[in-house]
Amino acid sequence: MNQTLVQKLTRTKPPAAEQSEAQSANGLARSIGLFPLTMIGVGATIGTGIFFTMVEAVPKAGPAVILSFLMAAITAGLTALCYAELAFRIPASGSSYSFAYATVGEFLAFIMAACLLLEYGLAASATAIGWSDYLNNFLTNAIGWHIPDALHKPMIVSGPNGVEWHMGQFNLPPMILVALCCFLLARGTKESATTNAMMVMVKLAILIFFVAIAFTGFDINNFHPFFLDVSAKSVGGMAGVTAAAGTVFFSFIGLDTVATAGEEVRDPKRNVPIGILAALGIVTVFYLLVAVAALGAQPAAQFAGQEAGLAVILSNVTGKTWPALILSAGAVISVFSVTLVTIYGQTRILYAIAKDGLIPKAFKAVHPRTQTPVANTVMVSAVVGMVAGLVDATFLWDMVSMGTLTAFIVVSLAIPVIRRKDKLTGDTSGRQGFRVPFGPYLIPALSIFACLYIMRDLSATTFRIFSIWMVAAVATYFLYGMRNSNMNRNGAAAPQVV
Repeated sequence: MNQTLVQKLTRTKPPAAEQSEAQSANGLARSIGLFPLTMIGVGATIGTGIFFTMVEAVPKAGPAVILSFLMAAITAGLTALCYAELAFRIPASGSSYSFAYATVGEFLAFIMAACLLLEYGLAASATAIGWSDYLNNFLTNAIGWHIPDALHKPMIVSGPNGVEWHMGQFNLPPMILVALCCFLLARGTKESATTNAMMVMVKLAILIFFVAIAFTGFDINNFHPFFLDVSAKSVGGMAGVTAAAGTVFFSFIGLDTVATAGEEVRDPKRNVPIGILAALGIVTVFYLLVAVAALGAQPAAQFAGQEAGLAVILSNVTGKTWPALILSAGAVISVFSVTLVTIYGQTRILYAIAKDGLIPKAFKAVHPRTQTPVANTVMVSAVVGMVAGLVDATFLWDMVSMGTLTAFIVVSLAIPVIRRKDKLTGDTSGRQGFRVPFGPYLIPALSIFACLYIMRDLSATTFRIFSIWMVAAVATYFLYGMRNSNMNRNGAAAPQVV
């Protein structure tokens, strides 16, 4: 059936098709209860942001970075309500991409997919770099040896005069970490919900350990002045708070992970919404506790450029190495698991897109013995490892947040669209589970506004790189995706545009 360009861009994949396809392809059992589900969200979040982003965020906002975490949490909370409704209605493996494909159309779904790939891919690279810093700190405290700078510093760094190139050096440890993750994923190793929950409890115990010791060196004077002065070297004021909120926002990436588990959850209409909101609440409390403890124990001016910052704070507070050794060891273990899960998520998103025909079939090819997308995993790991080994983490944090914010905007936009479609078709199934309160417009609109507000103070470099990425995504869709889409080859009629 011939379709106009607008019909091709707006054609949707019905939620029923998403659900039946996922069930027939995977046969996944609904075996995850509320507690393991909540721990999945907490585990995918804690271990990425709080160990690293203080070093990047505090120089922008000063002690007012506490407000940055609150701003990011409120924005994530608004979007979490939208995720909660969509997750039980479209429990598919593609998560946000599947939500978009079933509501706002194929083109925006592809753009959403590009944002998710940016989000997961760079998050994996950024966490691997942070893992390298804590590994180096652990080795220094444990055996008195540190990794040589030539094997621990990236080639492309952010200097005072812009981008700097340092030929002859690269960051080897994160490349090794990514290679190990690739090996495990290619062999078909899977982390059960119970094991994940145990690891999350270890992570939370480590952060409680940090807070308890850091508060012994608490000095209220470290919070004065609360806002940084606006100057040539710092953003300062509320603009600095917003800029820092953009940097830490990627720390809430775990919301998408909870939604991804939707088709394996018992009673998803109840447990998925509660799991998302519970994970958000736990993460927010721990982030604020760690931020207050860290700022109370160390002046804001000392955070800039600090490697393995939380471990250094413990060493300075106690004058001993063993607290830093414990925290660094915990960070090495927890961040390893986060990098593994993030790469896993990246490969499964590519797998879902390839199943719809929007990218080449190589990304959905499954090895007959391991039953994993080996070629997909190797390609993703190669890119993630190269970025982690050659690029300064400073370039990555804001880019991850940019992808996350854009994805959250599309998820929020999907709520009024799916409600409108229900009204036109008379479908009442969506009323049987969680629904965004106060109608289909208020919360999604506030979510979109909050995302745009945070996004506006991201760096000009971030917008330039993101624009290049979006141009590449649009070109890929028009040159390959639109023509090879299963919806196009099957001659599916486009739905009514709403």
